Amino acid sequence: MKFNVLTLFPEMIETYCDFSIIKRAIENNIIEVKTINPRDYTHDKHKRVDDTPYGGGAGMVLKPEPYIEAYESIKQKVNSITVMMSPQGSPLNEKLTQDLAKYDEITILCGHYEGFDERIRDIIKPLEISIGDFVLTGGELPALCVIDSVSRKLEGTLGKLESAQTDSFSNGFLSYPQYTKPREYRGLRVPEVLLNGNHKEIEQYRKEESLKRTIARRPDLLK
Repeated sequence: MKFNVLTLFPEMIETYCDFSIIKRAIENNIIEVKTINPRDYTHDKHKRVDDTPYGGGAGMVLKPEPYIEAYESIKQKVNSITVMMSPQGSPLNEKLTQDLAKYDEITILCGHYEGFDERIRDIIKPLEISIGDFVLTGGELPALCVIDSVSRKLEGTLGKLESAQTDSFSNGFLSYPQYTKPREYRGLRVPEVLLNGNHKEIEQYRKEESLKRTIARRPDLLK
């Protein structure tokens, strides 16, 4: 899968992608991450990508020309989708990341300041995605959330694909508690059921603990 990220701060994307599982996925040619800077598509010597809003108001608005022309410079595959990181968008959840993982290419628009000139939306017609009911300085962190969460769904990114299949939300519930060595630490012991080797009992225990945790912490998911 290829990710194209339109960003004024490409170093933020590139630095994150140089570590851990995402770096390995890039090295193994499972994903490709390309950054495109709209400043390279400005028409003035100062490379301005923003200006004051018509009608007045605080802050600056991202200009349409650099973003649209940067977007049009991308030769996208047939099976592709464009998304815009925006607090006005649909919530990013497990179902949405699974749907996005079916594409061969995802182009992501990262905003800044007071947001995009509305004509960027009108012309590009992106799918708008939000990572929560709060506002960030820019769209780079949300874009990385999309890249990371979608990449986990691709075969080969994780050591075992089943690792993603047991994540929280993958089956509609929160994940069950996990333990590793030592068996006892500061008086807290690993549950005996995880040590007896009975896989049927272990599976049942994990289902029950997953349900208990969901009821206690996210009862809204049970709907």
